[in-house]
Amino acid sequence: MTDAAYATCLRLARAHYENFPVASRLLPKASRPHVAAIYAFARLADDFADEGDRAVEARLALLADWQRRLDEAASGRPQDDGSDASRVFVALSDTMRAHRLEPTLFEDLLSAFRQDVTVTRYDDWESLIDYCRRSANPVGRLVLRISGCREASLDAASDAVCTALQLTNFWQDLERDFHKGRVYVPQAVVGRHGADERDIGRRRMTPEWRAALGEAAGRTRAFFDRGRPVADGVRGRLRWELRATWLGGVRILDRLEACGFDVFRRRPTLGWRDAPGIVTRAILWKSKK
Repeated sequence: MTDAAYATCLRLARAHYENFPVASRLLPKASRPHVAAIYAFARLADDFADEGDRAVEARLALLADWQRRLDEAASGRPQDDGSDASRVFVALSDTMRAHRLEPTLFEDLLSAFRQDVTVTRYDDWESLIDYCRRSANPVGRLVLRISGCREASLDAASDAVCTALQLTNFWQDLERDFHKGRVYVPQAVVGRHGADERDIGRRRMTPEWRAALGEAAGRTRAFFDRGRPVADGVRGRLRWELRATWLGGVRILDRLEACGFDVFRRRPTLGWRDAPGIVTRAILWKSKK
């Protein structure tokens, strides 16, 4: 039963595009199913909050059910009815037990997904970064735990990288999020540069929006710089996974800046053609003292 549950998680993880590798072959083979279980838990819950045309009440009800299933998994009593969802929790329960994972990290993720259902704008950087603390950072900490890492310094660096990846995805998905009713660029930044949300709907990348996103990108790059040491502080194959993750995120940010943030013409993504460059840069990686 557990093998089938992990197989389901791996299938779900590999079915989604991300700016960073998920349960990739860079990870130790023994870690991949556990990372996939975490990813599948978060991916399905995020879809409840973000995808389709469900009413707010229906989304919150699905997330409440996810919390109930999480409680069962944390107590070692996951229910398997043969569905993908139930098998995710069979795998997750096994992963939580094997690696002594803190349930609060999963609860933080769910709190962020619930927030996505009800919050569509962020007043300032502080409120947006708090959202990232719960929507992105727990995943990095969980990956570290699976690899046996519990040092506070690694947690802090991982948090910075995860926040940077989340922010990069926001700027990359400016138009997509707008059509879902959300704008993640802090309202203080939008106002400071005189940007007009209506221009997103018109698919116009104005000088004001370029200035606002330029400020946002600068803040994002500072998080990437702050988090870079996490790839130097771990050992083995995880080091290569984290290097690839960091490099992939920075490459997307570079492309956003290079195109003047005009995601209306072309939304920057990563593809197979990027792999050789990322691998080369990972090999030539120089640790920052």
